[in-house]
Amino acid sequence: MLVGIMSDSHDNMDNLRRAVTVFNKRGVSKVLHAGDFTSGFTFRVLRDLEAEFTGIFGNNDGDIYLLNKHSAGRIFKQPYEFMLDGKKVVMIHEHFLVKALTTSGLYDIVIFGHTHAALKEMTGGTLALNPGELCGWLHGSSTVAVLDTNSLEAEIIRLG
Repeated sequence: MLVGIMSDSHDNMDNLRRAVTVFNKRGVSKVLHAGDFTSGFTFRVLRDLEAEFTGIFGNNDGDIYLLNKHSAGRIFKQPYEFMLDGKKVVMIHEHFLVKALTTSGLYDIVIFGHTHAALKEMTGGTLALNPGELCGWLHGSSTVAVLDTNSLEAEIIRLG
């Protein structure tokens, strides 16, 4: 299964549109957002996704009411644990527990954001994946990731 992953969009609607276009062209089955949408109006763009959507709240998500309302309850508090194509996944926003989670052996995939820096790293049988910053404001590069759940291979894609 192909999964689109993004984080730290911080209301950059242009880059969000680019990400939706990439995910739709790639034919991903699911899109995950690892937090920091910032405002509920981001769903004006996310509704154009041709895939199932799930996200978590980040530390900059101030309008939780509108985010919940517009996401139809598809944004969760962290840590968010779920199964994805037979793989055990945990999604968090902050990076502080990534090492502990990846070395615990409890998860196949640990998805996180917050640092705005893309990372894909295997530790034992666990993939730690940060798609980088969608907003592109901190590092000057807007990135997302596409993950193949069968091979646990992830591609970091620069949007512009």
